[in-house]
Amino acid sequence: MTSEIVTGGCQCERIRYAVAIADDDAYLCHCRMCQRATGGVSIAFKNVKIADVEWTTREPERYQSSPIAHRGHCRECGTPLTFEFLKPGETMDLTVGSFDAPGRFVPKHHFAIESMHEAWIDTRGLPGIRSEDNPSTADRWMEAVGKLPD
Repeated sequence: MTSEIVTGGCQCERIRYAVAIADDDAYLCHCRMCQRATGGVSIAFKNVKIADVEWTTREPERYQSSPIAHRGHCRECGTPLTFEFLKPGETMDLTVGSFDAPGRFVPKHHFAIESMHEAWIDTRGLPGIRSEDNPSTADRWMEAVGKLPD
């Protein structure tokens, strides 16, 4: 696969990026640092070359999340954007959810499986509810902006 420029950013669009990627491989990190940083049971990352990332509006704010790493985020909306080692190599991670088209990425492995929550890995058997089928949510969106979110 040849490199392709893809875009992403935070929820409020204060921070935007463009990055050259060569494949759609991604991974899920289950480490306790990622769980605490996101409030989730795991986080999906796309590993990219630092040199291939262009912050098109502004760089994210960063905080040191552990003795070895810092994380980029938007201070306004709170969107987690990056995982970067304090002593950088050639690569960093971008959060899959921050890409404009996250559905293209495919998880290829799990990382930090010692803190994986197995019950959250395969949820196919659970019933599903569409956003528009939940009046409490749908009515609020329609009243606020006249449509459901993308």
